[in-house]
Amino acid sequence: MRQSELFTKTRREAPKDEVAKNAQLLIRAGYIHKEMAGVYSFLPLGLRVFNNIEHIIREEMNAIGGQEVVLTALQDPNLWSKTDRWRSAADIWFTTKLSSGVDLGLAFTHEEPLTALMTEHISSYKDLPKYVYQFQTKFRNELRAKSGILRMREFVMKDLYSFSRTEAEFRIFYEKCAAAYKKIFDRSGVGEKTFRTFSSGGSFSKFSDEFQTVCESGEDTIYVHEGKGIAINKEVYTDEVLAELGVAREDMKEMTAIEVGNIFPLGTRFSEPLGLVYKDEKGVSQPVYMGSYGIGPGRVMGTIVEVLADTKGIVWPKEVAPYPVHLVSITSGNKDVAMAADTLYDLLAENGIETLYDDRDLRAGEKLNDADLIGIPTRIIVSEKTMSEGAVEVGNRADGSKVMVRESNIIEHLSE
Repeated sequence: MRQSELFTKTRREAPKDEVAKNAQLLIRAGYIHKEMAGVYSFLPLGLRVFNNIEHIIREEMNAIGGQEVVLTALQDPNLWSKTDRWRSAADIWFTTKLSSGVDLGLAFTHEEPLTALMTEHISSYKDLPKYVYQFQTKFRNELRAKSGILRMREFVMKDLYSFSRTEAEFRIFYEKCAAAYKKIFDRSGVGEKTFRTFSSGGSFSKFSDEFQTVCESGEDTIYVHEGKGIAINKEVYTDEVLAELGVAREDMKEMTAIEVGNIFPLGTRFSEPLGLVYKDEKGVSQPVYMGSYGIGPGRVMGTIVEVLADTKGIVWPKEVAPYPVHLVSITSGNKDVAMAADTLYDLLAENGIETLYDDRDLRAGEKLNDADLIGIPTRIIVSEKTMSEGAVEVGNRADGSKVMVRESNIIEHLSE
């Protein structure tokens, strides 16, 4: 992509009403556009990052047996009334009406519709277990929508639901999904700061699990045992829980964190009222045991910015970056430099290396400042100086290191 053809522009200043660092930087760098509080559009660079995160999640969900679907956002209140969530969750719902006056809701989660759907496909113990997930737009009437893309009123969530014969069978998959989440956060670049965090299981079980990324701007308080790589949410931080987990209070560190994912048991909370049952080996009807597993790609994206950005701008990990390489030509009016940069851009494309190419007619300082703000992992500079040395300058955005690489060796260098 030639940057001269990109319709988005960088900005020196963030909107005055935007207080979250992730939104400030993403807006300034041209990744997102704010429509209103808690509602953001993803622009070309932002969508590429979002899609890369979604790709990581999809790969890991498929690897543990997930089957992808897309359910509807419009919801029938009659179905939700069976679990008492049409009225009990009234503060969350965005609702609307058909022209006939019939009420509809815009889904904030999908336990009810998927459970109802599965009643048409599960009838025997031979049909279980099953794991179904989607990437679907959710709508939640958030009271606090001041955290940029960490807390939105309209957002995409990956929600997976497991359907098992027994709690023991459910627990086996639960641990597989916990391990898959660890891989997702590792691949997204925040794994070292993300901890499996014991939290309340509500009415379903003693514990559920959150995945919390340590960050000063986080909304949650957790207590971390760095040696064991686990944490406890403040809401369940008691002597009883400490003893059960085999950790001592003096070994725990209080930290603020961002919740980037969660997994939790549902038991038969939805299967019983919605009639999702199966016949066991003896022909006896049993309710299906369920679990729920959520990650918001947008929230992961915002968390990466909050955790890894520096004073110059965004720092993207390689696997989620919009492009692996940012090619910057500093021509100073020299046509030979422009031609050399064009030739290198074509060479990168021929070798399957997607590149954002800053071919704009701007001063060197403006281009380099924009490159820092945009945050692509590898930067290649072509200038009169590099040409005089028969090389290009290859820089690492994360650590600021630079090395001169001969033009004939650039593809090999990037492949290492």
